[in-house]
Amino acid sequence: MTTTSSAQHTRRDFLYVATGAVAAVGAAAAVWPLISQMNPDASTIAAGAPIEVDLTPIAEGQDIKVFWRGKPIFISHRTKKQIEDARAVPVSSLPDPQTDQARVKEGHDQWLVVIGICTHLGCIPIAHEGAYDGFFCPCHGSVYDTSGRIRQGPAPSNLPIPPYAFVSDSKIKIG
Repeated sequence: MTTTSSAQHTRRDFLYVATGAVAAVGAAAAVWPLISQMNPDASTIAAGAPIEVDLTPIAEGQDIKVFWRGKPIFISHRTKKQIEDARAVPVSSLPDPQTDQARVKEGHDQWLVVIGICTHLGCIPIAHEGAYDGFFCPCHGSVYDTSGRIRQGPAPSNLPIPPYAFVSDSKIKIG
């Protein structure tokens, strides 16, 4: 007497399992790009990422321009005279009153970091120009001092300060 097991796998069972596996892989392959396209682009992530700037090669009295999030950032290594001139200005005489100390990091008074976009209509000012040896906007004549504060012209406010911090005495991180 022979007995046959009812749990024996048949060719039909194999086809069911194989079809299910192919369907699962196909569904994952179709859904993966849909979910992946919702993430920001790598260039977008890179453009908004913080940047580090080494201040060592910037000589006293020199300005450099770097770009962060597509905006020009002016980094000025101010001289003692420029700092003294900026601090000697009566704050009440400024169109957008702000002290020089409020525009720099404590202990790093010689470094001014501002976004180089005129607050009037968005032109890019020129460094070391104008009556106050600060920044001059050639588009409509706005004049900023060595602290980036508006002194003359149609600009309504000071040059904005980006979020930044000193990583060390000679390196800053913007963003």
